[in-house]
Amino acid sequence: MRAAPTILHLDMDAFFAAAEQASKPSLRGKPVIVGGLGPRGVVATASYEARRFGVHSAMPMGQARRLAPNAAYLVPRFAFYRSISEQVMELLRRLSPLVEPLSLDEAFVDLEAGGVAADSASARAAGERLRVDILATTGLTGSVGLAGSKMIAKIASEEAKPDGLVLIEPGTERELLGPRSVRILPGVGPATGEHLRRAGMTSVSDLVEAGEDELVRLLGRAHGTSLYRMAQGYDDRRVVAERDAKSVSVEDTFDVDLHDRVRIRLEVERLAERCVGRLRASGHSGRTIVLKVRRYDFSTLTRSETLRGPTDDPAVVREAAGRLLEAVDTTGGVRLLGVGVSGLADYTQEDLFAQAVADAEGDAGPEPEAGAVAEAEEADEAGERGPVERHWAPGHDVRHAVHGAGWVQGSGVGRVTVRFEEPWSGPGRVRTFSVDDPELEPSEPLPLVRGAAPA
Repeated sequence: MRAAPTILHLDMDAFFAAAEQASKPSLRGKPVIVGGLGPRGVVATASYEARRFGVHSAMPMGQARRLAPNAAYLVPRFAFYRSISEQVMELLRRLSPLVEPLSLDEAFVDLEAGGVAADSASARAAGERLRVDILATTGLTGSVGLAGSKMIAKIASEEAKPDGLVLIEPGTERELLGPRSVRILPGVGPATGEHLRRAGMTSVSDLVEAGEDELVRLLGRAHGTSLYRMAQGYDDRRVVAERDAKSVSVEDTFDVDLHDRVRIRLEVERLAERCVGRLRASGHSGRTIVLKVRRYDFSTLTRSETLRGPTDDPAVVREAAGRLLEAVDTTGGVRLLGVGVSGLADYTQEDLFAQAVADAEGDAGPEPEAGAVAEAEEADEAGERGPVERHWAPGHDVRHAVHGAGWVQGSGVGRVTVRFEEPWSGPGRVRTFSVDDPELEPSEPLPLVRGAAPA
């Protein structure tokens, strides 16, 4: 723990949705939801306007549509978000050599190591300057937390949302944490929170009063000891400079234990899709698929399968995770499920195909990707029904030879609707074209700040 609040936590505000609103003037101030739009899609990010309807990240897209039927639903543009993230991370590296990214939109910074802060006043000044620089560079806002530890800095940035800065003075941690829900502590999800509630512990101060021995009895040695220290405000973790990721994973803890085997399988498939989304966003592929299952009695099982080469194909990861699930006994219920990919590489073995198919067909040769299969089938029938239609994803960038830059609002029955506007223009006009209009082409995103290099 530090005597000065020189650990900074930055969290960009509703990052994916905010980037879409910044690039599309007609969506500013309106509910925007970014994620998979298919029947099994999930919400990646919801704008603050959409959150007022109860929409949140990781929610099934079908549920989001019922809550906010009039919101704009867009397919993620991960390359675009990554380019903005790189600009933000560069600003952080100007503050300190110790920058620890947690995701595209979140990072810790050790201000003391950069020599830019040694006390509360200089730390606050550095944080405010950073917020100004991020807005000027990207056109987006971020929330900043400052504290003497990583845990408290992250809590501070959450309190600062949206577009604010909160500094928590070292020495006030126990006073801050005491009345808060146990859920504010890292590692306390819905299931652990409910387990603690049944033991009569709902606030952080309840954990301190219970004592370390009681928490160890309830949660096990590692988790109980760690939780007791955090409840007292202790967190000695250092900010670790950026390093190569060893794995990418996602997990969900369920409010009610899952018993239905079909539902469990669907949740694993959904987690596999989310995991691949993060994998692709990080620019990696991986060889080893990992399934994590925490059962009703808090026992945790981990199973893994190593493929013949690295992949970022959602079908491959989904199938592997499903096979791993078949070997796990879920009798009694499941509290938590997780899917991860390790053995990361910076490339994908393009001829990798699902292991189940390989086992069934032997050396029949590589299976093409789903998109390639669809294109091949369409090509076989092209002589009968004419040229193959191009796919236009909602939210993606286009350029028309006459009307200029725009983005896809929607497509279907051979037509595509485009709104023509730029980040620095007012809301633009909407026009509809044939999906194979030769004057309409996909394009690269425009920069969010006029005069900046394209994203």
